[in-house]
Amino acid sequence: QVQLVEAGGGLVQAGGSLRLSCAASGRTFSRYTMGWFRQAPGKEREFVAAITWSVSRTYYAEYADSVKGRFTISRDNAKNLVYLQMNSLKPEDTAVYFCAADDDGSRTYVRRNEYDYNYWGQGTQVTVSS
Repeated sequence: QVQLVEAGGGLVQAGGSLRLSCAASGRTFSRYTMGWFRQAPGKEREFVAAITWSVSRTYYAEYADSVKGRFTISRDNAKNLVYLQMNSLKPEDTAVYFCAADDDGSRTYVRRNEYDYNYWGQGTQVTVSS
């Protein structure tokens, strides 16, 4: 069983930055693909970014087109943490952001479908004002 707790959300002006973090419990964190999803009001939850697990410290990450070049996902296996650095934020980035873990993921690609992720955090609100 894995428990995920997000932190770092808040209110920021357009063009600003935030860093989200996700703390994971469990000794097998390093073997999980970790992802970030978001859900805006009235919209379905969508993929934002994910990063594979690795045995060689070589990770593979993917991003939604809408955040590519602005967001960066990273992980610290020693601390059981995954981060989402968000730069050049836009009002359309406003959403609840969820951290998720895929315990059956590949080391060479990530899965973007939320149904492939077994564990979820409670979410953290990010609001970008114009």
